[in-house]
Amino acid sequence: MVEIECLSGVRDVPAAEWNALVADDSPFLEWEWLASLEDAGCVGGNSGWTPRPLVARERGRLVAAVPLYVKQHSEGEFVFDWGWADAAERAGISYYPKLLVGVPFTPVAGRRFLVAPSESRAEWIGRLAAALRELCAESGLSGAHVNFCREDEIEPLQAAGFALRVGVQYQWRNESHPDFESWLARFRSKRRNQIRRERREVAAAGVCSEVLAGDAIPDALLGTMFKFYLSTVRGRAWGRQYLNKKLFELVQARWRHRLVWIVASDSSGPIAGTFNVAKGDVLYGRYWGALREVRNLHFEVCYYQAVEYCIGQGLTRFEPGAGGEFKQLRGFDGQPTYSLHWLEEPRLRAAVSRFLAEEREKMAAGLEWLREHSALKPEPELE
Repeated sequence: MVEIECLSGVRDVPAAEWNALVADDSPFLEWEWLASLEDAGCVGGNSGWTPRPLVARERGRLVAAVPLYVKQHSEGEFVFDWGWADAAERAGISYYPKLLVGVPFTPVAGRRFLVAPSESRAEWIGRLAAALRELCAESGLSGAHVNFCREDEIEPLQAAGFALRVGVQYQWRNESHPDFESWLARFRSKRRNQIRRERREVAAAGVCSEVLAGDAIPDALLGTMFKFYLSTVRGRAWGRQYLNKKLFELVQARWRHRLVWIVASDSSGPIAGTFNVAKGDVLYGRYWGALREVRNLHFEVCYYQAVEYCIGQGLTRFEPGAGGEFKQLRGFDGQPTYSLHWLEEPRLRAAVSRFLAEEREKMAAGLEWLREHSALKPEPELE
């Protein structure tokens, strides 16, 4: 007998059971990250993110799960639907609350339907997608949105009536480079010289950088890294403080083995840093901040030091996060991202479906343009 239910948080599931479903997928799906967001109060309460993970058990065994939230707004999602919300309100349709399948504040792709290896993924995606639609109908929710999902989740979700949206992120791929200079050799001379000049300017300012991973991260650095994070979210008009210091403390205690922090210092001590996460052969860039301005320091700490680390560790991919077309100029090529959307109200669903069909055509053309205009020279063809 199969039982499907919504829980009040990932904390309601034993960590080992949840992580067995995550397996080798995105680290941000792991119990330690999701439960820490709950324990720190970054989600729940008045945050507008109410954790309601959807789980399926068969004879008591956890066979499938979905990281699910009831949302009262559209912040912290990175798949922007504010235009849909505005259109709904103008038409007299309540857009909030809605359901979101994804990881709060984290534009990183990963499985959104976690299924035990012994089970059929496609079958369970279809069953859980139907459960999401039932929740919308029964609870007066405007729709269900599945953000930054995997490619193998697209077809079963489309079969369940969800509409596909395609986005873009800029990512670095390791083409078996033995060192940073071999990667630079892939650039045309103008861009190659620009990167070298940017790195020289940082060094000339008396700034040096260090990569600290796992147990090498000193406890005393936590407060400094949190200050770096605050400097960015409070120093930008678009900045939103989604995380608090308790979250940093929890992940350093529970999740230290995933952390890779890059810290830049001058004679006064640490002045900038990035909060990165590693799992398998992938590095994920998440948060950056600086206590003082140094020309090109952002590129050095966020990109070049991270690329050097990936090459040294034999990592195959670096995902530095959402946005930032300037990444494309520095060897981070555009890669598609996927989200799927179910809207309960027929008129809104039809309007959004038309919009997404047009948007997908434009995105396909945009991705092709990015491929043709990569900052990297094509690899020479083998004879």
